[in-house]
Amino acid sequence: MKIRILLGAALLASSMLAANAAEAAKTLVYCSEGSPENFTPAINTTGTSFDAARPVYNRLVQFTPGTTEVEPALAESWTVSPDGLTITFKLRPGVKFHSGVNGFTPTRDLTAEDVIWSFDRQSKPDHPYAKISGGSFDYFNDMGMPDLLESITKGDDDLTVIFKLKKPNAPIIANLAMDFAAIQSAEYARYLLDKGTPEQFDQIPVGTGSFEFVAYQKDAVIRFKAFDGWAGKPKIDNLVYAITPDATARYAKLKANECQVMIAPNPADLPEIKKNPDVKVLEQAGLNIGYYAMNNLKPPFDNREVRKAFAMAVDRDAILKEVYQGAGQKATNLIPPTMWSYDESIEGVEYNPEKAKKMLADAGVKDLKIDIWWMPVQRPYNPNAKRMAEMIQADLARIGVESTLVSYEWGEYRKRMQAGEHMTGMLGWTGDNGDPDNFFGVLLGCNSEGKPNSNNIPKWCNAKFQDVVNRAVQITDQNERAKLYKEAQKIQAEEMPQLNIAHSTVYEPIRTNVKGYKVSPLGAHEFQNVELE
Repeated sequence: MKIRILLGAALLASSMLAANAAEAAKTLVYCSEGSPENFTPAINTTGTSFDAARPVYNRLVQFTPGTTEVEPALAESWTVSPDGLTITFKLRPGVKFHSGVNGFTPTRDLTAEDVIWSFDRQSKPDHPYAKISGGSFDYFNDMGMPDLLESITKGDDDLTVIFKLKKPNAPIIANLAMDFAAIQSAEYARYLLDKGTPEQFDQIPVGTGSFEFVAYQKDAVIRFKAFDGWAGKPKIDNLVYAITPDATARYAKLKANECQVMIAPNPADLPEIKKNPDVKVLEQAGLNIGYYAMNNLKPPFDNREVRKAFAMAVDRDAILKEVYQGAGQKATNLIPPTMWSYDESIEGVEYNPEKAKKMLADAGVKDLKIDIWWMPVQRPYNPNAKRMAEMIQADLARIGVESTLVSYEWGEYRKRMQAGEHMTGMLGWTGDNGDPDNFFGVLLGCNSEGKPNSNNIPKWCNAKFQDVVNRAVQITDQNERAKLYKEAQKIQAEEMPQLNIAHSTVYEPIRTNVKGYKVSPLGAHEFQNVELE
């Protein structure tokens, strides 16, 4: 009898200890909107995938949370030569890598080799990982890095990295704070190559960030645990991404305290959310653009007058009212009014379906049948793409255009649009670094061969526009750069490669016990400095 009592007491004590341990371990759950394609930022272009990889990785420099200001990260300092062609980075000593859930254990700290490896993978076709996971480095290419980088080499010691440029580039430091410039482990890459499993590199990430990867179940959950690295140990023990595509379901989870931070609430739900005493709604003018693109490589959209007619046929005021529900403003230019170089003198497109119908007739267009692609996920720049597509479809029907709605799984959707399969469709953008070039050069830019960047969804190349943008990125005087970007905005307004729909306000509901979380103007969701009370 005594033995049974002692055993029962021991089991009860053990149970209480386990419960106390679970309570002591602080877990923050973030309700995200979609599944990542993988966990390597260099081969992705969507905010969904960047967010999923962001806890794991660092870059040489980073944006101060909640701002577009650049601060040191893996590089503790850097110097730029007077001619702007040489940048020398000094790496932090003693930066540790994570261990992998697949058996990898690092044997050394971060060195110049890891930095060089990370960029060589994106720039050198003969790199052993160049073709792994598809071998498409869209951001690296769209940012013009192949035409910019002369070389990246080790300096006099293992903690010095030297970037040699072919020409000056004003936003280069800010560009290196972007996700595509994440630094990965060359030792981990060799480990997987030797095992014959290099494809794991992009699916089981190993980095230097504040959280280690634990597990991923597609369309369900991503799990991370805190890592005591160079930036210090986070104030939460576990970070969980609860993948929840439906905005109403995300709020239900937040309301029930099943998650503590959520992305992209339905605008219609905001009044109710703001009344909840357990929830705080953070808001900020978005550094973003939601747009409707016409594929300029497919007739009749190679005709500027047809593009203008389509733009004139869309009732954006109605879209702002029904889709954004007060959480956005009608877009005139590609960049939002909060960004330097915004041209206030440009007049927006008028809504005039009768004039649009006449313009199509004058262009010889009749019995036109097109597709309208809509995004399968909710993004801050477009809270309801399907409804927007339906409204545009109805608007175009009024000018005699028949249309079919098309969508795919998010990763597939993005790849097909970048490949130019669409006739028309919706996408958008949240700025990566606070520089106008990140909009003009990436979203409407073309390479040196005159071919559109992958993120140039209208597939529009204009020599005059490209010349202006190329000149702007090579000078450092912001006033002179602003003049050139205003010229670029005038060209875009005249050529109408796409219809700029709206710049949205970004809302992020969080539980009131979440402290230290900041809304990023760049669309990032970061948890290094977050704590739960």
